Amino acid sequence: MHYRKMSAVLTAVLAAGSLLSACGSGSGEKPAEGASSSPAGDPNKVIKLEIIETGNNLPSPDKDFVKQEIDKALKTDLNLTVYASGDDYKNQLNVRMASGNFPDLFQVTDRSALKQYAQQGLLLDLTPYMDKLAKTKAFIGEESLKKTTIDGKIYAISKAPNIPYNTYWIRKDWLDKLGLQPPKTTDEFLTVIKAFAEQDPDGNGKKDTIGLTGGKLGAFYPIFGAYGVGEPNTFYVKDGKVVNSLYDPAMKDALGFINKLIASGAVDPEIMANTGLQHQEKAIKGQAGVIWIDWPNITKEQFADQIKKVNPNADWIQLAPPKGPGGQNDGAYDIGGSSGIYAIPKSLEKDKEKLQRVLDLLNYVSDKETGSKLVQFGVKGKHYNETDGKVVPTELMGKEASFTWLYQFTGRPEMDYLKVKFAPQAKFIEFANNQPRIKTLGGFVMAPEGYNPADASRFIEEEIVKFVYGKRPLTEYDAFLKTLETSMNFKPYLDSAMKQLNELGYGK
Repeated sequence: MHYRKMSAVLTAVLAAGSLLSACGSGSGEKPAEGASSSPAGDPNKVIKLEIIETGNNLPSPDKDFVKQEIDKALKTDLNLTVYASGDDYKNQLNVRMASGNFPDLFQVTDRSALKQYAQQGLLLDLTPYMDKLAKTKAFIGEESLKKTTIDGKIYAISKAPNIPYNTYWIRKDWLDKLGLQPPKTTDEFLTVIKAFAEQDPDGNGKKDTIGLTGGKLGAFYPIFGAYGVGEPNTFYVKDGKVVNSLYDPAMKDALGFINKLIASGAVDPEIMANTGLQHQEKAIKGQAGVIWIDWPNITKEQFADQIKKVNPNADWIQLAPPKGPGGQNDGAYDIGGSSGIYAIPKSLEKDKEKLQRVLDLLNYVSDKETGSKLVQFGVKGKHYNETDGKVVPTELMGKEASFTWLYQFTGRPEMDYLKVKFAPQAKFIEFANNQPRIKTLGGFVMAPEGYNPADASRFIEEEIVKFVYGKRPLTEYDAFLKTLETSMNFKPYLDSAMKQLNELGYGK
C-alpha cells in the first residue's frame, strides 16, 4: 500500500513537471509584465497568501500579532501553516507539488529537493526578479544566493547566515586544583586532559573522572582544525584549490594525534556511543573536565542551575582552540549551510498581483528597521523598546513573542538577535563566534545521481573510528580511500562537487 502511494506521488510529480516544462520553463525570462517596478493591480486590494513550512507553536490568527502587523503593512491576508514533523511536511509538499496545488511561498526541505523541483520546472526562476528583491538580497548577503543557485539560476531565497555556537569548555576549578593553566597547544591539551583523568580533580578519592567528552568525532573538531584540516569529508579552499579533507595530507597527521589522545586513556570511553546530549549530562554530573558543546547547552539558566546543584564550585569556562602544526581553528564552519530556503512556484508568474505581494513580503521581513524587527522581537512599544538604537525587551517579549521566528523567511541578523534574546550569555556568544574556523563549502554541493550520502558517511565514520582507535593502521589509509572511491561512488561525487564549487567561484 505504501509503495503504491509513493509510486502514485512520484508519477504525479513527474507528470506535473512535464506539463509545466511543456508550458515553458521560463529560463532566463524577464519578469512578467506589470510585476517589475511597482505592485501590480490595485495596491489597496487585500491579497491572500498561503505559506507552508516546518515549525510549531503558531498561535491562532486572532492572537498572531505578526500576521496582523504584516497584513496591515502589506495589504495581505497571510495564511501560514506549519508542520511539526519534517516527514509530514515533506509528504504534504510533495503531494501538493504533484497535484499542482502550489502554496504561494514554501520552505524547501533541502538542496536535493530544490534541484528536483527546479529541474521539473515547478519553481520560479528568481534571477530576473533580483532587482525587485534588492532589500532581500542585501539582507541575506550575496554569498547566500549561491546556496540556491542551480545551473546559474536562482531558484529560492536562503535565510541569512547563522553563526557557530560550539567551542571547548573546560573546568577552571579543576585546573586550579591541579595547578594547571588552560592549554594553548595540542600537546598542552593532551597533558591537561590526562591530568583530569588521572589526578582526581574532583577530590573524591576515586579515579572516576574523564578528561574529554563530546558527541562522537565532533569532540575532536578543534584538533582537526589544529592540523589545518576540516573534519572528515568536508570541502574547503586550501592554497587556492578546493580540496576534500579526506585527501588533505594533514588528515593522516590529525588522525594520528587523535589516536594519541584516545590511547592516553583520557577520552570518554563512550564518546563514539554518545547520542543526543549524553555528553552534556556527564559534564553536568561533574564527570568530565573538557567538553565540546554549544553555549546554550551549558549556560542557559536551567543547565547552569543543574551544574551548581551537583557542585556549587563547578566553574566552566570557554577554551580557545589549541594551536597545532596547521594553525588554530575551532573546527570548521560550513558557509554553504542554511537554516531554511524558501521558493515561489513558477505558476505564480501568471498572477502578477500575488507575485508582487510575495516579493513585498520577502523584502518586508528583510527590512532591518521594520519587518525584520517585528519577526525577531515582536511589536515595538509592546514587546520591545529602543534606547540609543538598542533593542530593550519588555516583559511581554518573553511571554508572547516566542513564535515570531516562524515568519523569519529570510532569517535574521543572528548576533544582534541572540544578544537581545540571550543577554546574560552575550559574552559566550561573542567568544564562540570570534574563534577562527576553517570555512567549509559542503552546503553548496548537491549530490549527483548514484551517490548515497548516508551510506558514504556511515562508511567514512566507521573507518575513521578504526584509525583513531588503532583498530586499523594509518598505513592502510590510502587503501581506505580506494575502497571509498570504488564501492561508494565517491569519485563521481568528488568530481561533481569540485565542478560545482569551481562554477560558484571557489578555488579558481
